Amino acid sequence: MKIAVTGANSSVGQNLLARVAKETEISVIGAVRSDRAAASLPSSPQIDARVVSYDDIGKLAEAIEGASCLVHLAGILFESRATTYERANVATTVSVVEASQKAGIRHIVLISVLGASADSPNRFLRSRGAAEKVVSESGISSSIIRTPILLGPGTAGAAALVRAASRDHVRLLGGGFYILRPLDIHDLSAAILHMCQTQPEGTSVHELVGPESITYRALVARVAGMMENPLTIGKTPLWIAKLGAAITSRLRGGGISPTVIDVITGSEVVQKNADAEMGISLTPLSTTLETILAEKKRET
Repeated sequence: MKIAVTGANSSVGQNLLARVAKETEISVIGAVRSDRAAASLPSSPQIDARVVSYDDIGKLAEAIEGASCLVHLAGILFESRATTYERANVATTVSVVEASQKAGIRHIVLISVLGASADSPNRFLRSRGAAEKVVSESGISSSIIRTPILLGPGTAGAAALVRAASRDHVRLLGGGFYILRPLDIHDLSAAILHMCQTQPEGTSVHELVGPESITYRALVARVAGMMENPLTIGKTPLWIAKLGAAITSRLRGGGISPTVIDVITGSEVVQKNADAEMGISLTPLSTTLETILAEKKRET
């Protein structure tokens, strides 16, 4: 089987491609935007890196032709002067869907986020909901996987967590009392491959979260304890953080904004976890944290 992966140089893409190369006979078209991104992909005869522009639907269709399933990973949380949620999260998805239709893709796996909704008052979550709608109305069978914070080597969530836990004193947004359901990035890769291999008919939406509920404050304290770091935790009131973010994001044309703060401080709650229906055995949070710290130790 051959699959295509857009945003293949992302942390999820890198993890997915590495898993494919080690554990399966699947071949992958890794679609990226630059030669530099292509060079960063795992080296394997199973991985064919292709530099493409999402603005050229014809060439994108040519690049992914021959794949039966496409995994769409491209998207942003932080806007910049160069791109917006509407362009990176919605317009890119439109291009990918149109290219998939031209290329004869039979199934699309879209990685989305918890809380995504086309009706959300939050611009980021609204853009991800709009992307889901584009995929679900494409006429191609699709699996939409909504995820929480992802943890594991190479993830932004793990890097931020270790930075916070490494300090003597840290001030968390709102005190860090929002609830998370951290998902190991390896478990997400397993879920993606399951959907690629089964390619169920129609459109299905799955919320896939980790096995443990924990506040961000408790998570930071737990990692600090594992590092034997006597950390003290303080609080940055959300209204102060949002005021500062509103000013700096306007001056910089992006970055941390009130929209981003609302996303990262929202509690991650699901009615039904999709691990069982995807055949996923969830990695214990303690194992994920041990892996992250072992990776950090190897890097230092």
